Amino acid sequence: MIIIAGTIDLADPSMRDEVLAASMPLQAAPRNEEPGCEAYCFAADPVVEGRIQVYELWTDEQSLAAHFKHPNYINMGALLRGSGLKGADTRKFRCDHAEPVYDNTMTPRADFFNV
Repeated sequence: MIIIAGTIDLADPSMRDEVLAASMPLQAAPRNEEPGCEAYCFAADPVVEGRIQVYELWTDEQSLAAHFKHPNYINMGALLRGSGLKGADTRKFRCDHAEPVYDNTMTPRADFFNV
């Protein structure tokens, strides 16, 4: 699995909600049209005005590589650049193990207990 997580900042913070509304079809499209896309979410940061939080989940490198060539990706980039993109810090993380946060007693665990 590959997680993409990061932030996007807009030059005009008042544009954030409008940009997010315009991006809704572009967020739904990868989920519905692109094999390997498990999650694709751009959402308002509740603390930093004008910031968008990015979260994506891809099954493998091939599906992510295909996404980077797909019209959905190209159109999302065009929307963001056309909306006054001020800056972005987005990173990808390769995950080799996943398990629940809570164990069978519903205790949150920071350690990996099913290794």
